[in-house]
This record gives sequence, C-alpha cells and structure tokens, in this order.
Amino acid sequence: MPAKLYRIKLTKEERTGLIEITDATAGSKERRRRANILLLSDESEEGPAMTDAEIATALRCRPKTIARVRQRCFESGPGPAVERAAGSAGLPRRKLDGEAEAKLVEIACSKAPGGHARWSLRLLAGRLVELEIVDSVSHSTVGRTLKKTT
Repeated sequence: MPAKLYRIKLTKEERTGLIEITDATAGSKERRRRANILLLSDESEEGPAMTDAEIATALRCRPKTIARVRQRCFESGPGPAVERAAGSAGLPRRKLDGEAEAKLVEIACSKAPGGHARWSLRLLAGRLVELEIVDSVSHSTVGRTLKKTT
C-alpha cells in the first residue's frame, strides 16, 4: 500500500468537536462516518493513527473514501472535511437558480411569440438560451421549475 500523502494531526479542540459529531444521534450517517475517519486517522499523541486498510475494515468503507476525507481535512480543515463536499454526487447542480427562475416566470407570463397561441416548454427553454440566461436547459427542467411556482 502506498504511503499516506495527507497526514492528519488533530488538536484537542478538533478531536472534541469530531467526537461530539460521532456521539450525536441526529444528523447524517455519512457525516458521522467522515468524523470517525478523521479520528481514526489522527497521528497526534491522542490518536490511534490507524492505516487506511484498518479504518476501511472498521468502518466498512473503501480506502479511497478515507484518502479523500483526509485530503479534504488537510486542505480545508476538519470542519469542511466532515461536511458534504460542494457539488458532490447525490446533489445535482441546478440549471436555474433563483434569478433565472424569476426571468423564466416573467417570460412565461408575457405574450407568446408571433405565430404561437401560448408558450410551450420548448419555446421557453429556447428563449432562456437565446437571452443567454443559461447556456442550455431542457424543456423538462423548465416544466419542473414552472410546476413549483404558482
């Protein structure tokens, strides 16, 4: 197994914060797992400094997960390492943010273009791209967004 690239040495305060997360009954199971990964990876005097393979066996996760959590901790600190990474899997990026949604509703409430009795989802999607509000958007995304609004 290759040598650890990112070694973790936690302070007493950081260890206390991570232990509070692992002891909490509320919150994400993955958040508690990431806190446990950091506690078991800790190479300070108080930490067990387990290997990735030992941690993977103990927590039933992949060594790659452990390496990613340690890297995030090394780069950003234990707080951000425990939280979900921005843009991580499971949370798709939104094509239409609040401002784009407002423009979409404004366009949908306006008069339909010439030759059309009303706006279709495809026409609305095309207009959003034409006005450079978004680079691209599907008609189904436009429909879901309009369905949320009253």
